[in-house]
Amino acid sequence: MKKFTFGTPEKLVPSYFCDGFAYTETDVKFPADRFTFKKNARGCTVEFPLEDDCQIFGFGLQLKQFNHRGRKLRMDVNADPVTNNGESHAPVPFFVTNKGWGMYFDTARYAEFYCGKQKNGAAGISAGGSEITTDALYAVRAENSAVMSVQIPHAAGIDVYVIEGGTITDIVKQYNMLSGGGPDVPEWGLGMLYRMYSRWDAEKIKSVADSFRKADLPCTIIGLEPGWHTHAYSCTYKWSERYPDPQGFVDYLKERGFHINLWEHAFTHPDAAFHDEIAPYSGDWKVWGGLVPDFADPDARKIFGDYHRDNIVSMGVDGFKLDECDSSDNTGSWSFPLNSEFPSGLDGEQYHSLFGTLYAKTLMDALGDNRTLSEVRQMGALAASYPFVLYSDLYDHRDFIRGVVNSGFSGILWTPEFRSAHSKEECIRRMQCIVFSVQCLVNAWNYDGVPWVVHECEDEVRELLKIRESLIPMLKAAFDEYRDTGKPPVRALVMDYTDDRDTYSIDNEYLFCDDLLVAPIAAGTGDERDVYLPKTEKWADYFTGEEVGSGWIHVNTKNIPVYRRIK
Repeated sequence: MKKFTFGTPEKLVPSYFCDGFAYTETDVKFPADRFTFKKNARGCTVEFPLEDDCQIFGFGLQLKQFNHRGRKLRMDVNADPVTNNGESHAPVPFFVTNKGWGMYFDTARYAEFYCGKQKNGAAGISAGGSEITTDALYAVRAENSAVMSVQIPHAAGIDVYVIEGGTITDIVKQYNMLSGGGPDVPEWGLGMLYRMYSRWDAEKIKSVADSFRKADLPCTIIGLEPGWHTHAYSCTYKWSERYPDPQGFVDYLKERGFHINLWEHAFTHPDAAFHDEIAPYSGDWKVWGGLVPDFADPDARKIFGDYHRDNIVSMGVDGFKLDECDSSDNTGSWSFPLNSEFPSGLDGEQYHSLFGTLYAKTLMDALGDNRTLSEVRQMGALAASYPFVLYSDLYDHRDFIRGVVNSGFSGILWTPEFRSAHSKEECIRRMQCIVFSVQCLVNAWNYDGVPWVVHECEDEVRELLKIRESLIPMLKAAFDEYRDTGKPPVRALVMDYTDDRDTYSIDNEYLFCDDLLVAPIAAGTGDERDVYLPKTEKWADYFTGEEVGSGWIHVNTKNIPVYRRIK
């Protein structure tokens, strides 16, 4: 890994806030003279040529696109991405290639990546033949003399880290170790997290939790949604009248083997106990009438974290769901503007890119020695060490599966949570997917009832949750390896099989832990699909043990296709 510095980089970048940042310079083959750097009216630009068959992956949580060759992506924090333009809950200015190298751009700006364009004067063909179709006319086919152009807005310089390795997994491991490696998660965090309906009171939630134990449904965490606050948009962080004895409520659940996870967001209501104290350490705009604490400022983190430690964590709460720390351009632009100003010196653009990670950092301080596997709506660069899993307000199941596949490229974790279902088939297909993901999250916050009871599939769900229970030791071992070596527990096929061209477009299969290959069937698509099993390995059906060979196979099953690598 080697850092290349161009111009005068900004000070307030992800590495500045990364406590575990561990850069050690080594020689790389990537030549410095491949780079071109210049300042312009929009900031600065870094350019370099791409190999003719260079394939490009990564850029954080990308729900709409897998292989980015020929695409333009903007690292815009947006909770509601509708196209494959780079917008995301968790954009990360880090990408990897099939050519043995990847790059991290250390910026909190909404950088723009043109992943293969032709410059004036370069040879090559940019569009193909006489085929008159929309796809053909708009396809980027700059396979010859293609250039990667990266625009960093407002900045006068940038640090670029070039990372090399034999496979994409080798490259990603180094990027993850740059931020300190993966998180140290407890085994209980890998069981089912069930988020209760937001309108239920303490007695109803206790009765549903008891019903899980009576029905032998494995569940380790109970999550509470906005109804636990006296005021939730913005937040007071105080228990509402639905919980007249909050300590007794927490104790009741903990005595029955449940851990407690609380929903919140950071926009601080005037009735919050620390509102006036944190006001001087907040931005110049409010959201939903609440302050926006500047978590880039250690004083703001201490005020917010101390309150949570003394008044919430001390009760026995050991998990949080950190909501609304992204932004949206499609649902009313409800968050703070890009031109916001914060006491730390950050502007709104930079703070949107850093908000979720700094929020997680603040709550980790509050948790102290309490280990967790929690949730967050936004996470950015150099965030691998945080035990927080991303989730979404979107719900397309095929996009969710693509998110699982893509997350492993960028040092982030993603859950294709189960939220609701229109049929028994959808309930089972979505449950199958969360069982084979980093976090088994049922988010029934808006569901007045238990989904599998409503859809009469409790037996099938119990069987799936028992499978999840059996997977926990394997998943814990994978997380430990993630912590120690940076190897993600979930990976796209191309990460381990980088030389296999068949993997360059597979966005609906993934490697789970070391030896499993998971190929979910998306809800509403029937019971059939094609599955690719890399040809350099032998594979067996995970459930039957029967050897199935390799290459492309066609499956027809109501189960989730899962295969074990034969060693």
